[in-house]
Amino acid sequence: MSYSENLTGNAIRKTFIEYFKDKGHTFVPSSSLVPGGDATLLFTNAGMVQFKDVFLGTDKRDYTRAANSQKCMRVAGKHNDLDDVGRDDTHHTFFEMLGNWSFGDYHKKEAIEWGWDLLTNVWGLPQEQLYATVFKDEQSEIPTDEEAADYWKQQPGMTPDRIFYLGRKENFWEMAETGPCGPCSEIHYDLHPQDGSVSVDDLDTDRFVELWNLVFIQYNRLGPSELKPLPATHVDTGMGLDRIVSVLQNANSNYRTDLLYPLIETTQKLTGHSREEVDSNFTPYRVIADHARAATFLVADGVVPGNMGRNYITRMIIRRGYRFGGMLGLHEPFLAKVAETVIENYGTAYPELPHNRQTILDTITREEEQFQRTLDRATDQLAALLDDLEKQGKKTLSGEQAADLYTTYGMPLEITRDIAQERQLDVDQTGFNQAMEAHRQASGAGKAMGALGGEDVEIYRQIRADLQEREIIDANGVVYDPYGSLEFEGKLLALIVDGRTAEEAAPGDLVEVLLPETHFYIEAGGQVSDTGIVVETPRQGASAEGWQIRINDLRKPAAGIITHVGEVISGNPKVGDDVTVRIDAQRRKDIMRNHTATHLLHYALDKVLGSHARQAGSLVAPDRLRFDFTHPEALTADELEQIEAIVNARVLEDHPLKIQHKPLQQAIEEGARALFGEKYEETVRNITISADEEETPFSNELCGGTHCESTGEIGTFIITSEGSAAAGIRRIEAVTGREAYKLIQRRFKVLNHAAATLATTPGQLLERAAATIADLSDVRKKVRDLRQRLASADFTRVLEETAAVNGVDVLTAHFKEADADTLRQMADRFRQRYPENGVAVLASVVDERPIIIVAVTEDLVKRGVKAGDLVKFVAKPLGGGGGGRPTLAQAGGKDPSKIDEALASVPKWVEEKLK
Repeated sequence: MSYSENLTGNAIRKTFIEYFKDKGHTFVPSSSLVPGGDATLLFTNAGMVQFKDVFLGTDKRDYTRAANSQKCMRVAGKHNDLDDVGRDDTHHTFFEMLGNWSFGDYHKKEAIEWGWDLLTNVWGLPQEQLYATVFKDEQSEIPTDEEAADYWKQQPGMTPDRIFYLGRKENFWEMAETGPCGPCSEIHYDLHPQDGSVSVDDLDTDRFVELWNLVFIQYNRLGPSELKPLPATHVDTGMGLDRIVSVLQNANSNYRTDLLYPLIETTQKLTGHSREEVDSNFTPYRVIADHARAATFLVADGVVPGNMGRNYITRMIIRRGYRFGGMLGLHEPFLAKVAETVIENYGTAYPELPHNRQTILDTITREEEQFQRTLDRATDQLAALLDDLEKQGKKTLSGEQAADLYTTYGMPLEITRDIAQERQLDVDQTGFNQAMEAHRQASGAGKAMGALGGEDVEIYRQIRADLQEREIIDANGVVYDPYGSLEFEGKLLALIVDGRTAEEAAPGDLVEVLLPETHFYIEAGGQVSDTGIVVETPRQGASAEGWQIRINDLRKPAAGIITHVGEVISGNPKVGDDVTVRIDAQRRKDIMRNHTATHLLHYALDKVLGSHARQAGSLVAPDRLRFDFTHPEALTADELEQIEAIVNARVLEDHPLKIQHKPLQQAIEEGARALFGEKYEETVRNITISADEEETPFSNELCGGTHCESTGEIGTFIITSEGSAAAGIRRIEAVTGREAYKLIQRRFKVLNHAAATLATTPGQLLERAAATIADLSDVRKKVRDLRQRLASADFTRVLEETAAVNGVDVLTAHFKEADADTLRQMADRFRQRYPENGVAVLASVVDERPIIIVAVTEDLVKRGVKAGDLVKFVAKPLGGGGGGRPTLAQAGGKDPSKIDEALASVPKWVEEKLK
């Protein structure tokens, strides 16, 4: 294959992958934009994220070479390109990272040779326009990477004058303050060779584009100045697809390639602009193309618009794209049309896009419509705030004002900042974050993302190395088979007590136990860990088992190591003892029922609500299941009834579950649901449920959990609650099996007791309850009417006690159990009796809460006596407040004991007002 401007972006991606597959690499499909099992990241922001645990030594793979094109987002933290998106031709929120990896296999020689070969021989880039950088420590503490420099010099057509040495900031990669690290070698491409000679400073100008970064992980940092060579070295490379495509297609902008320009052309059709008008408005066109692509991939991975964390980013991306559309004259929802082009362009490489087409389009349009309703008010309010800012000679909008724009009008900070910057003003982002955090805490929302603390895994690595050296376990470590027998035997290989290895433990000790294999399920995919016991196997001739450890949890602290966490109940466990392990079978069965039920629930949600209702989290415990899913509104009672009925119908039909292992890509192409935030291996466990062996499965999911053999084992499925888990996320909780039976029993007991109380049968309870409520309502109405007549009769007497204050007739009265309506009727009668110069303050207590009604005649309002002012004055000592019209106002309070005292102060208040 040679260089060609006709080489498509999809072909370039495919060529990269096929090239490295030919070099013995395993193709690893892109992981989700939501990092699986990594709470330290908002989004996957580099190709190495899904291999992070391999580099840290906490996991192993079945291969030592890998290649892929990884979906990435950079919109938060130190990797945040949002401010530059649309303003230049190279920055994006969403992008693809091409990469190849070696895990203890090849190193610098092969990585450099293959990189050069692909760029020059396969893609045909001119050798003389390629430059390389290698590491040289400006602090003279880390050796210069002459090895990489020598390999570069060996490449055909490379000359020493095109190899530059750079320091730590540019050419040394570190994952954290300690841990794996190593030198980098970057490949740069000269876009303008006609400009003459090149110096190292030119690499950071528009003349050059950085194409590829090769990271050689060869050290373990133990401290600020202490590096130790790793026993096995690794390679981690990354090349932005948009960049290499723009170079190979000879485009002067990433947005003018066949990956992104079709999105711009779709927008152009909507605006009706000419080519010249597109070029003169290229910033909004670029933003729309970028944001439409990002939103499409985010929604496909289950990240729906919301108010916090990842969901906020999706909301902001869609709303920001919609606002830039307004700059082009697009004032109705339009991004879904651009998203259609994204799906068409990327659908072959990413089948999750066409699979979730309708969900993507509906979600984007719904978010645009929601923002459309408040955008004008939000921008008007912001314009007024910025006007005031300029009048005051200030340059920065406060964080509290920006937060109020978001909480009131849904205006994301990023859009507020865009508009402010268009007027050369800024926004206090720190203050915004503080104000939003205060708002979340006040609303009970808490924080969007939690931190994940690290741990020292060295003790576990040492245990693994020791056991492997003694050939007790192989290179794969402890055998993990959660689908095996619930009772098995083994040997106690290691004990950890109080974070240290020990030869023996005592009763009451909290321990971690290492066995050569385990059948316990380790918490994953929402399913909780198994529990059980480990006991000493009876020695020959012994009549009973020895010591006992109760297992409450499991951990996987390092690659190949699984520990059973528990407490010594009796005896003294010792390393080397033979053991018998028993998993709590009843608890496991309860968990299996709930897990299989979540698959049926997912299917039922799809049937009743639509394909957009996708899993967004779950909990599978022995006593209940919790299932979060994407849906914009609360479910109706009828919808819940349908969902529950569908699940129970499938349970009663007793369909068998079919469990197969197959390549991830094959499973996805066959319609399996992959859940965002989950991490999948290249070979996955695919669970399907079909009504008939020949039929397409009605449930098809990737799942490593434990399940029933058939749906009939679930027993009964009962929804116990439905509510909001977050913006755009609903939550259903339910029970099955034994817990469902207990719930049915409890509800029948309540039903029978209620029927007996009302002297009827359970079948007639509803009618009897309705009749009783009707009778009670009738009685209450009669009581209310009687109270009103009594209060009215009492008012006739009280009306004669009206006092004169400076020529004004003032009535204050406290009635027993008169409601607000009755008090207002009395106020009307007072004004009929005293149409001028009259003030009435009437009070009562209903359900132990004071009620105050104040009436003032029109003529006194003109003299400054207003009912709203007076009612607030009277309510204040009662611990309440109120308001209303100048002639009639109402208030409430908390302390009825002070009503008479408050009424006694009215004449003096009126007198003061009339002075």
